[in-house]
This record gives sequence, structure tokens and C-alpha cells, in this order.
Amino acid sequence: MLKKDLVEVVAQKTGLTKRAASEAVEAMLEAVANALKGGDSVLLTGFGKFEVRSRAARTGINPKTMERITLPSTRVPAFKAGKALKIAVK
Repeated sequence: MLKKDLVEVVAQKTGLTKRAASEAVEAMLEAVANALKGGDSVLLTGFGKFEVRSRAARTGINPKTMERITLPSTRVPAFKAGKALKIAVK
């Protein structure tokens, strides 16, 4: 499912125009991104939790030269599915 498909579903289920549904979807995604950027997590009860996790520095290999390189530590977004979502997928 693409974002445009999601917008169509939101528009159909809520009775909003596609433009209003698109703005709502964009606002939700922006709110999640801003919360994660600020270091907060976003909990959608029954759906899941968006959070930021730290990935430790590690040693990698440059596949072109086979040289060992050090990959720095970084912060990555993560999603953990909630119980209701896991049940719905089964």
C-alpha cells in the first residue's frame, strides 16, 4: 500500500475529501517524525509504538576494497507492533 492508497482509504472511511485526507495523513506522519526527532516515542494503543533506538558503533567491511572500517554509532527509528495489530495480522 502506497501513501496515495492510504489517503484514499482514509477519505472513504471518514467522508473527507482526498485533499483533506491527504493533509490529515501528512500531519500525522509529520507529528510522528517530529516526536522521534525530539527523542520522544509515539504510542498508538492497540497499533504499536514508534521509538528511536541507538545503534552502537561497529566494525564493517567495505565490499569494494575488503578494507575494515569503523561505522559510527547512530540513532535509528524503530516500530514495535502492538498486541491487537499482531492478532489482526495472524
